[in-house]
Amino acid sequence: MFYSLRLSLFRLVAEQQQRPDGSVFCALPALIRWPIRFLCSITGLSALWSWVSRLVGTLRGIQSLFKWLSRVWRFIEAFLSKVKAITGSSRDGALESKTNPTSILNLSGDPSDSSSPSKPGLRLILLGPTGGGRTSLADTLLGNTETRAPVGPLMESTKRRAVVDGREVTVIDTPDLVGLSLGNNKRAREALRGLQLVSPGPHAFLVVIRAPGSSMGIDQDATQAIRATVELFGQGVTGYIIPVLTHADRLGRRGTVDRLLDVDTGDLRRAVSLCGQRPELVDNRPDCPPEAQSAVRRQLAGRVTETKELRGHFVHELQRREDGVREELLTDMASALARKLGHM
Repeated sequence: MFYSLRLSLFRLVAEQQQRPDGSVFCALPALIRWPIRFLCSITGLSALWSWVSRLVGTLRGIQSLFKWLSRVWRFIEAFLSKVKAITGSSRDGALESKTNPTSILNLSGDPSDSSSPSKPGLRLILLGPTGGGRTSLADTLLGNTETRAPVGPLMESTKRRAVVDGREVTVIDTPDLVGLSLGNNKRAREALRGLQLVSPGPHAFLVVIRAPGSSMGIDQDATQAIRATVELFGQGVTGYIIPVLTHADRLGRRGTVDRLLDVDTGDLRRAVSLCGQRPELVDNRPDCPPEAQSAVRRQLAGRVTETKELRGHFVHELQRREDGVREELLTDMASALARKLGHM
């Protein structure tokens, strides 16, 4: 009989939660609670159950402490990953300059510029449909004839960098994110990956398309390219978009932006109205004379610098939400730690 009673009481201890007064008998009916208390006092089991109750409370406290420490560790990991993302650009540049001296080229003629640029750097993301001259423009911007992008369709966002005229220029060349050749998941992934590669954010988005009338085929849809860019990066990107019209060498007498707008049937004007930025017309031929390439670099660098001075760098809405969640988590962790310190 005593064995059965002890077994039942041990099951009761395991199933009932600890009460504020540390007793498990509070859950029993009043008619049998006092007989059990009397029996426990005779058999000497009260001290054992009291010890078990305190042990369970201690274990629960340790479990809560480990949960709290786990949340703190996750916050620290998220914070460190953000710091690495912010500082990764400059650190990677230093490592590349040590391991591969040709990865950052000095195009200004001054040997000191290759290691210590004298002007603030620029960060760009190049977008546009296939065949618009996006990658060729990246080569022109970087002036990098030794490490040109491989021939063929680009399948993922690629980071390239060079020191040009005393300024470090970072260019993110992307696949066809504004066309239909990639699925929505791939487009979204590569768009966010491009932002990650140019952390903390680009100073401008160059939307590169063929100039109207520069090809025997159908003109590329500038309006669709701008709309797709806004869909990917949000309405806030419009102030950072700079339309770039390529293949200026094929236009003949129409080789100015004003003349293109004059003969435009509506598409180019709609694209300009969407982003509020005047297009730039460039000659991005691979065999373009060095003087002409330098002129293109100065032309686009000037526009990007104006955007940078006016608006700073672009921050995606998802990045803002991430920062907000991180701040809330930091506040919660600080409050929890303060309460913990208050009980010590």
